[in-house]
Amino acid sequence: MGFRQRTLQEMISCTGIGLHSGEKVHMTIKPAPIDTGIRFIRKDLAGQCEIKAQSESVINTTLCTVIGNNVTHISTIEHLMGAFFGFGIDNAIIEIDGPEVPIMDGSAAPFIFLLKSAGIKAQKKSKEFIVVKKALHVKEGNKSITIKPSRELKISYTIDFQHPLISNQQYDYTFSGRSFIDEISRARTFGFLKDIETLRQAGLARGGSLDNAIVIDDFRVLNQDGLRYNNEFVRHKILDFMGDISVMGAPIIGHFVVDKSGHSLNHTMLKELSSDKKYFKRITLGEPNEGAREGFTIPAFGHMEPLPA
Repeated sequence: MGFRQRTLQEMISCTGIGLHSGEKVHMTIKPAPIDTGIRFIRKDLAGQCEIKAQSESVINTTLCTVIGNNVTHISTIEHLMGAFFGFGIDNAIIEIDGPEVPIMDGSAAPFIFLLKSAGIKAQKKSKEFIVVKKALHVKEGNKSITIKPSRELKISYTIDFQHPLISNQQYDYTFSGRSFIDEISRARTFGFLKDIETLRQAGLARGGSLDNAIVIDDFRVLNQDGLRYNNEFVRHKILDFMGDISVMGAPIIGHFVVDKSGHSLNHTMLKELSSDKKYFKRITLGEPNEGAREGFTIPAFGHMEPLPA
């Protein structure tokens, strides 16, 4: 059923703190009809408070991905969007009473729990896939992303921080719903103790704490329980990357080779990719075997209830 559009079986809610705003927010995720896409609605505001999660809506990439319109915005969507990607969810309405998606524990794992609790439902229309046809390379200083054609979604990610606990980390990841849950979803956002005061003076990280981020001083991890993976830092970067590429509105099939990228270059890359159809083609499958004929494997997305009769 991986080629069918998906939504939730029923609505689910949570309450948490915004990482950057520090504001308490309540969020409800609701099922949505075919071809709705992922749409956020600010329930605390009047007027044009609905924003579709799409590349054209991205308005800021400073330490998170922010989508908005002329009236309002929603910040830090990437972990929730990554969870939607992992389960192959195409259609959902997210109602929220504040300016930022709650950070929860700093990973996508709480959102995975919520979505599994709500249940995932296949819908009676095929997904669209974005299949990379031609290599593309984007660069910004010492950061770069190269996209290559591939039969499946692969991400080869390298980070390099001047810190003894992180230094150079590299991870090769091939997407499936199960591998996303096991290898990527639990990786938390991270930051350096020396930067926290500067960030807060700039209006960022006001809700950050050891409960929702890995915090590192000059030599050690300050979180009492330590790391969830010995290379949790690069795994989290892959989570952010998957959340960012999900704003294309369809799963991308290609091999991304990523070197020290962040939200800004991620979205620059998406603009370059979508600006010229020589790099990709959009494919809607009539039945599963068409994927093989088009030269790619339909991703095995996460947990799903049986298709209703």
